[in-house]
Amino acid sequence: MKRKLPPIPVLLGVLAMIAVIAAAFMFRFASYFDESLSYKSPTRVVTEQAETPRQQALAEQVEAERQAALERPYEEAEYRAFPRIGSRVAIWVVAQLHLLFAAFVLAVPIFAVTIEFIGYRTGEKRYDRLAYEFTKLLSVSFSFTAALGAGLTFMLIIFYPKFTNYLMSVFSPTFLPYVLLFFAEAGFMYSYYYGWGKFSPKVHLFLGVMLNVVGTCIMLIANAWLTFMSTPSGIAESGALISTWDAINNYTWMPINIHRVIANIAYGGSIAGAYAAYQFLKAKTDEERAHFDWMGYMGNFVAICGLLPLPFAGYWLASEIYAFSQTMGLTMMGGAFSWLFIIQAVLIGNLFLFANWYLWLGMGRIKGAERYRSFIWPMLVVITICFAVWATPRSILSTTEEIQAMGGSSHPVLGYLGVMSAKNTAVNILILTTFLSFVLYRRSGKIPTVSWAKLGNRIQFLIFLAAASTVIGYGIAGYFVDAKTRIGFSVPQVGSVLLALVLVTLIDSFLLRGAATTETNWGKIRPISQYILILLAVTFTWIMGLMGYVRSGLRQHWHVYGVIRDTSVDAYTPTLGYATTVVSVTVLIFFALIGFIFFLAGLSGKKSFVAEPTPEPRGGDGTLEAGDSPSPTAMQV
Repeated sequence: MKRKLPPIPVLLGVLAMIAVIAAAFMFRFASYFDESLSYKSPTRVVTEQAETPRQQALAEQVEAERQAALERPYEEAEYRAFPRIGSRVAIWVVAQLHLLFAAFVLAVPIFAVTIEFIGYRTGEKRYDRLAYEFTKLLSVSFSFTAALGAGLTFMLIIFYPKFTNYLMSVFSPTFLPYVLLFFAEAGFMYSYYYGWGKFSPKVHLFLGVMLNVVGTCIMLIANAWLTFMSTPSGIAESGALISTWDAINNYTWMPINIHRVIANIAYGGSIAGAYAAYQFLKAKTDEERAHFDWMGYMGNFVAICGLLPLPFAGYWLASEIYAFSQTMGLTMMGGAFSWLFIIQAVLIGNLFLFANWYLWLGMGRIKGAERYRSFIWPMLVVITICFAVWATPRSILSTTEEIQAMGGSSHPVLGYLGVMSAKNTAVNILILTTFLSFVLYRRSGKIPTVSWAKLGNRIQFLIFLAAASTVIGYGIAGYFVDAKTRIGFSVPQVGSVLLALVLVTLIDSFLLRGAATTETNWGKIRPISQYILILLAVTFTWIMGLMGYVRSGLRQHWHVYGVIRDTSVDAYTPTLGYATTVVSVTVLIFFALIGFIFFLAGLSGKKSFVAEPTPEPRGGDGTLEAGDSPSPTAMQV
């Protein structure tokens, strides 16, 4: 059978396909030898456009700036800004917190060792326990002090590099001893704390004494840096160093050393008293309340011992500031800071009032104190009058009409209470009255048995009367003499009060030797007394902050007075309202941290945590039910 050929269209289609395949093969083969025949993407390629004149100019500007930065020489920055609040406020807050903690860390070992020594001599264990309670506050406080000190150093280097470099150039010989003393303080402090009951009493007391010696030396070095800024010496007019020792031993170095030692003792006692009040208010048993009531009394006793001579040290410091620069002295007492001293007077008056109030409340826990309660109201009247005189300003804020009516900025009658004669008289009588309150409190629980008891009481009364008469007499005479003589009258006023304190204490020690004692019901005191202890601590802290503002503000627009000028944006004296706001915020931060320290110190007296065992589910017959898994204890058994 003859086979049929495919239709012509089919043949044509096959031939066309063969031709297309052959053409593609030949084109591909030729492209190896001719790149113009190679495959091109059907997508259009956009060619890169040339830079515009503006882009070219910007590029050249960036390159020029980069080249200028590479060729720029190194220049030391004078100041750097702290975000939002500014460099001065940041330094202010950190420095104040550091000083507050440092004051506490320096003060606590002083009376801890003193109390431990009393316990060692008397053999009473309660003194040893009390000293340990105080020392428990040191460990965390020391860490806070060191951390804040390191932060302050770094901040000074960062934000005030030029000024910091100048201080380093003047006091560089003191840095190595300072660091070595700091390590020694850490060693003695931790040995003293963790060695409690591990060493013999004499060795332990030696560690405590050395801790106080080293801590005091650290304070002396740091005070030299601080006081040099206000009363520089040992340098040329250009600021070049002549003598490091003269730079250390400047006008206010020794006065502020004495002032700070006394103030630290008073301040540390007030903080320890606040800690005892905190523990008293949260105590659950009568035994705990009795212990912390006694502890609060001891803290307040230490605070009063520091408070009484503190104004005298303040007078010495003020006189040295006047001796260095009358301009600074007038600015301090009669210029921009005069109203701050009115606030200070109110706060100091509160200290005396709170201290007396606590002593009067404390008499309620002592049997036999009723015979002295008749003295409270007269003393309260005297304290109130002295408080009012101490807080009366020389010039008052008044309108134009009021000034015209008064005939000047001072009140025609009350203006006489705003001068130095009235202030000195008021504060010295305050000190005498507070000391009398303490003497009566000490007498409340003791009945003298010596044969000359009545004579001793009369002699003490005459001493008080003579001291008060001397103070008031010189105070009145001060209104009729010139300014130089009036300032000199403060010496016999202060001397008579100090002599009275020493003589009455000396007579009292012999008068009460072998005295019959009555029962003291520790813990049986009104709760308001504990809030008074807390208020004492807050008031002390606030005064320290405000006085720090005064001392620094006296330099005005100088970093180092008369030597290095402050050219920063903060080269002005902050207003009183602004300063009190910063100080108040700092005080709040401090007490938040102190509250945390109190909490940590309280943990050491608590029992260790023990998890309660989980009850094992059991059936009615005491056997494990289906699905129950035996406890690890059961498995071990």
